[in-house]
Amino acid sequence: MNERPASALPQHRPGRALAHTGALRSGHPHGSDGRPPHTPRGARHRGRHGGSGTLPPVPGPSAVLFPAVCALLFALITWQVAVHGPLRALDERLGRAAERSAVPSTAAHFFADLGNVSVALPVLSLALVCAAWRGRAWRPPLAAALAMAAVPALVVPLKGAIARPGPPLMRSGAHDGFFPSGHAATAAVAYGAAALLLLGRPRWPATLGLALLNAGVGLGLVRCGYHWPLDVAGAWCLSGAVLWCLGRVLPSPGSAQGSDGRRADQDRQAGAGNQGHPSRKTDPGPRADSAG
Repeated sequence: MNERPASALPQHRPGRALAHTGALRSGHPHGSDGRPPHTPRGARHRGRHGGSGTLPPVPGPSAVLFPAVCALLFALITWQVAVHGPLRALDERLGRAAERSAVPSTAAHFFADLGNVSVALPVLSLALVCAAWRGRAWRPPLAAALAMAAVPALVVPLKGAIARPGPPLMRSGAHDGFFPSGHAATAAVAYGAAALLLLGRPRWPATLGLALLNAGVGLGLVRCGYHWPLDVAGAWCLSGAVLWCLGRVLPSPGSAQGSDGRRADQDRQAGAGNQGHPSRKTDPGPRADSAG
């Protein structure tokens, strides 16, 4: 039997083994030197627990609960107002009692005026300019402006379709159509959109302040005899759904400003990694001394 020469036997190469071992020990999946990868897949940011991090977040059942409740309440209120149900009769008795309440008329008119377009729109416009200047982005202000434009697009057709008469003080007006309240919807969307633009996801003090502000607007509209209580409640349901949609479109406070900003950060990180690991040059070795 012919034996293979010793030179033909497989040789142990410690250099490669140590290189792979060093890569595993370093915790870097691309090599022992820690240099950033050159493939798009390797440069992609990972998600939580090592996930791919490429899929957008999907709203769960709890996230969809709020707009679903707003839609159900609005459907119930609209049905009762349209068919002259018992809820509408109770609403009109409550509205007449609110007009004769002890709420100061001056304060009621002040809060009711906050729902005027001449007051709410300048506040939202200032928030749009501040958000565009601070974030250097045009998409969030555009989304808030579209949300504000959705208010008359939703309210005006509903007013014409239901044609509910107003309180006794407004019966002398030239039109019937007070459900839902345009002033209440304007105040809720304008001030809510401004808070979402400037504060991101408002904390509970800001949320409580917005709720109290809109409650004051609604109470002022009913106390001054401009709207029935259900007109205000229906406007709040519509505004809640609109603001929920706006909140889903706007970026979260912890996210990057956009894909361009994320790509710039990745480029800066890659450049810093390349500077930290300069390319190795081959040592040409000692020069041979010339013959003397």
